[in-house]
Amino acid sequence: MRALLGLSRTIDAFNTVVGRWVSWLIVAAVAISAVNAVVRKLFDMSSNSFLELQWVLFSVVFMLCSPWTLLSNEHIRIDIINHSLPLKVRGWIDMIGHVFFLMPFAIILLWWSIPFFLVSYHQNEQSFSAGGLPQWPAKALIMIMCVLLIIQGISEIIKRLAMMVGAIPDSNASAQSAHSAAELEAERLLLNISGDKK
Repeated sequence: MRALLGLSRTIDAFNTVVGRWVSWLIVAAVAISAVNAVVRKLFDMSSNSFLELQWVLFSVVFMLCSPWTLLSNEHIRIDIINHSLPLKVRGWIDMIGHVFFLMPFAIILLWWSIPFFLVSYHQNEQSFSAGGLPQWPAKALIMIMCVLLIIQGISEIIKRLAMMVGAIPDSNASAQSAHSAAELEAERLLLNISGDKK
């Protein structure tokens, strides 16, 4: 179990580094969008490549940060129901979700995305818009996302198994990890509102 947990920590560290660095591309996308808007308004000029670059940068962030989202326990789930269940049941729900839903989905998507990318790459597929970007780099993102999700899924399964055998503390037992950042912010706002009414 110790070796598996070491592997899990390595995967977690890798996807954290990828997620943190890739998330900065949001700043680049905003800057490109702002410059493109200013140039279009002031000089009546525009570029399809800059428009498409914004979309690609957003796609990079969305896809390559998804394993980091899973690691941070910020993925979408029905928390209202989940938090009312006993810890053991929550653990089994996580394990079943990772093994029977996340992993098969990511593996099947990877399997289908490889020929999807290869056809585009061999054809040097270009944008339908004049002056647009090549399409194959964006299609490669699907494969990369699937690989990162699969290895993060392996890490999550290892951690859940370790929690079930008592090798590490159950993350569901922690109030901080049991609530997403959005839920914590909503609770803070509700407390502020109720305090203002008093």
